[in-house]
Amino acid sequence: MSSLLSAERAAFHRQLIESGVLSLDSTDIPSNADGSQRTSVLLARGIMERIPFEHAAAARLQGQTSGKQFESAVTAFLGKTLSLLQPIRPADWIVENVGGSRGHYHLSSYVPYRHLDELALAVKENEALRTVLGNSYNISPDVLILRSPISDSKINEFARVVDDEVARRTPIRSTNQEHPIVHAVVSCKWTLRSDRAQNARSEALGLLRNRKGRAPHISVVTGEPTPSRIASLALGTGDIDTIYHFALPELIDAVNESENDEAFSMLATLVDGERLRDIADLPLDLVA
Repeated sequence: MSSLLSAERAAFHRQLIESGVLSLDSTDIPSNADGSQRTSVLLARGIMERIPFEHAAAARLQGQTSGKQFESAVTAFLGKTLSLLQPIRPADWIVENVGGSRGHYHLSSYVPYRHLDELALAVKENEALRTVLGNSYNISPDVLILRSPISDSKINEFARVVDDEVARRTPIRSTNQEHPIVHAVVSCKWTLRSDRAQNARSEALGLLRNRKGRAPHISVVTGEPTPSRIASLALGTGDIDTIYHFALPELIDAVNESENDEAFSMLATLVDGERLRDIADLPLDLVA
């Protein structure tokens, strides 16, 4: 019998197929492949052959549509899997897909980014500030993983850990503040081109620079089949924690079968260098 995490991973793939995010067109080119690049098509086909669902030929979704559907699938997967991991890290987890509403400063509703609304207003009213700061504070995440503050009764369940005189500034106590805390930010990139990789890096740096408190986990989930393009985002440290592939074991098998030495070497560098993991690793990493 398969594990619950394996079942949720399979359900995640099924949702991608049923929503049309992962599909084959009439010429057998997968929707995550760059049709002009032979290696991309070959590896994307190799992945699809290893995902055990039937694929009907379909027109490729428009970029924004596939992106939104991919975000929805990642959100659903994380919501279901985090609920399974309460024994590892008990918490009142909230998983929000906010990528479809870029016009609102969602982060400003949560700790440690509550100050961003005030900053946006100040920049709007002050041309000098606008010249200096530009829109560097404007961060538009795809998926947020939040945790609610904890009541004193819960903290003191087994012993009187806190009282009214100590720890009056920490946001984890609901006595101190009631806003959810940003635990992690997940960027969803169905495919990776140079501009998308740069956007993900810029967002990660914005999250780090504009926080007032602990940095959240910062991760990227992608369906990109080409190791060299994944490397454009995964190589290096200091901004993004880890890149997660929607089907890493399937990609590894496809690369091995392709006998493409360059792709094999690059993928080995990413995996062995702990820069690339599978989507199933993500929920466990988030509660580690």
